[in-house]
Amino acid sequence: MNSTMRGPRQYFDWPLFVAVALICLLGLLNLYSATSAYPEELGQLYIQQLYWLAIGGGIAVLVAAIDYRHYERFAWVGYGACVVLLLLVFLLAPEVRGSQRWIYIGSLSLQPSELAKPILIIALAKHLHNDPKTEGRTLRDLILPALILAGPTSLILLQPDLGTALICAFIFASIMVLTNLKLRSLLTLIGGFALAAVPLYTLALQNYQRARFETWWAMITGKEIDIRGEAWQVYQSLVAIGSGGVWGKGFLQGTQNQHRFVPDTHSDFPFSVWAEEHGFFGVSLLLGLYLFLILWALRIASTAKDRFGAVTAVGAAAFLFWHSVINIVMVCGLLPVVGITLPFFSYGGSSLLSSMITIGLLMNVSMRRFTF
Repeated sequence: MNSTMRGPRQYFDWPLFVAVALICLLGLLNLYSATSAYPEELGQLYIQQLYWLAIGGGIAVLVAAIDYRHYERFAWVGYGACVVLLLLVFLLAPEVRGSQRWIYIGSLSLQPSELAKPILIIALAKHLHNDPKTEGRTLRDLILPALILAGPTSLILLQPDLGTALICAFIFASIMVLTNLKLRSLLTLIGGFALAAVPLYTLALQNYQRARFETWWAMITGKEIDIRGEAWQVYQSLVAIGSGGVWGKGFLQGTQNQHRFVPDTHSDFPFSVWAEEHGFFGVSLLLGLYLFLILWALRIASTAKDRFGAVTAVGAAAFLFWHSVINIVMVCGLLPVVGITLPFFSYGGSSLLSSMITIGLLMNVSMRRFTF
């Protein structure tokens, strides 16, 4: 049959689906272990994650089924709705640990800042799709996309949610660099961020965020740290990762996990649980799956039929890369602790929903590479 007469379903991306499904399965096993010593939490968190997987999977199918050119047409409507949701956070969300992030809908909670990431990818893809310029982009060409970034990101910073704001900024930077930003403009941009680092550190960060940064700096420079204070999370995470050795201690056998020395093992530190129980070989398997996803996304971008599809796939690759790299490097003590989850692996409904929407967009572009 002629390829132009075949529907998108004939080109379902099985390698992409299998890789995501494997990470989700490993994440469920890891969540079971991370909460197994506390049955009351296991029942709640594990079942909720199963619900979110079903909801997220259904939404991913829906996102993939609708021709992505419709997302291009309604990109600004989605962007406006995202900004409205982020504004509603300040009216409807209760304060939890000094921040306002979650809107509660019955027993479920929704974090609009997570949804901002795939919507930002679509908005940037829309802008670049309408930009006829083919030569290298200058700093002047970054003004409009920077304003697109600034809208939701400034509201996210006010919540405050530094981790999500950083991911949005890194997605923006990756898309700009991979869509032909001039080297001179890139170096100027990096220099500008470096000059702004000190005032941003002083004015934009909360006290607890500065404390985390100072603890991390003390660790990497070999200064004395208080392992019972701010350094507790990272120190115990390093103990867990190092004790896994080559083969790991075995499923449900991680002592740092079972005795709860590592906090937040279900959300921010699931990699520590996996490394302790499955060792070097388990870590290699997980990292290999993430590497495959990122490279596969870039392959889809390189074969997309239009600029909107290509930029969307690049944005999805950036989403997966920065989430996975920052989370893993963070739990290894090489970056300060920020609230960034490991895609499909960490517990969290809004985080999983954001990841599933992004994969749905990537699947959408992949299936339609051959149909128009």
